[in-house]
Amino acid sequence: MSSQQNQPQVRRRRVFYIPGYDPIHPRRYRELYRKESQAQAAISGYEISLSPKSDEGPYGWHVRSRQDGVDIQADIDVLVWSDIVRDTMATSIPATYLQLVRTAWIYIGSGTLWRLMRLRKGPVIAALYPVGMLIVQLAVAFAVAWGLTALLTPVVGWLALIPAAVVVYALLHWFRKIDHRLFAYYLMHDYAYSAAQKGAIPAELNARLSTFTDHIRGALTSDEDEVLVVGHSSGAHLGVAVLADLIRTGAMSDRHPPLSFLTLGQVVPMVSFLPNADALRSDLQFLSERDELTWVDVSAPGDGCAFALCDPVAVTGVATEKTRWPLVLSAAFTQTLTPERWQELRWRFFRLHFQYLCAFDRPKDYDYFRITAGPQTLGQRFSQRAPSKSRIERPTSKYRSVRP
Repeated sequence: MSSQQNQPQVRRRRVFYIPGYDPIHPRRYRELYRKESQAQAAISGYEISLSPKSDEGPYGWHVRSRQDGVDIQADIDVLVWSDIVRDTMATSIPATYLQLVRTAWIYIGSGTLWRLMRLRKGPVIAALYPVGMLIVQLAVAFAVAWGLTALLTPVVGWLALIPAAVVVYALLHWFRKIDHRLFAYYLMHDYAYSAAQKGAIPAELNARLSTFTDHIRGALTSDEDEVLVVGHSSGAHLGVAVLADLIRTGAMSDRHPPLSFLTLGQVVPMVSFLPNADALRSDLQFLSERDELTWVDVSAPGDGCAFALCDPVAVTGVATEKTRWPLVLSAAFTQTLTPERWQELRWRFFRLHFQYLCAFDRPKDYDYFRITAGPQTLGQRFSQRAPSKSRIERPTSKYRSVRP
């Protein structure tokens, strides 16, 4: 662990939350934090409350909490890229099917898909789900159209093709309309965006990451007791890129607040295993060796959308003898949720992917609200914690080149 474990108690904290591929307004995260923090406080016996933020900058909120006899204030900012996500999702139905073919070819043709399956089958199945679901939707539409054509052709001849075409169009649009239940288009756009440049960061996203870096750099010049960056899902590898750039530029003074990095439910291998992800692999290697921060990675085998307990640096094949991060831990859903709650959630895959941001019935050392609004830095909280024994560290990626 870094020297953060010797720091005094935290009374003021700045938190930057980087969401995954999500088109929804960031107030969703504020309401989730409000609801779940109250539930966790009632379970764990501390006090916590939210209020609007008073300064300029990214969308966020202010938190006051009293834990272990200490009063803590935290300002939580959401580093927004939902507008970029919405733009990438604004494609036609034919364009989505073209994305399907192209994305499948990138993952299959590069050999990446088979490598990913050696790690965890859950997230690979999640990646294949939109492909299968979109193909099924297309097959259903054409099957109905074929049946209608067979029925009408004896009556109207070739004119039966007109209502058949209308049926295909209508059914495909109906499927897209109910995608908030099926998530096929949403997930297809997600994986297509990550794979569009075979792992390289798109220009518009790279520019946004530069603004994220500026926000965090500004916080590191303040008198906060901790600056905590949280990356959830695909926000994890975005956080890696941001923090690697921040440290490389030498912008951190010797007296900066402790810098902490928490990755939750990460899907780093979906990108780092791609052939053109040299920059991400370089950032992973660089960040894993630094003593300017504490990096803790939390996931759970019950989360079928994450590469649970896969050390993102090691499995990518870029770990060195200097590697010290991340500390890979399990949120152990089957132990930290009651049997009744686990049975309720276990098949709700997308809800489970957000459980890291929610209350636990039987919390252990992982408690999102103690980490973001408690009296210890991330380094202090996990200074004596050994990594999960069931973590996966074997180098698996075919592509291991790093940017010079």
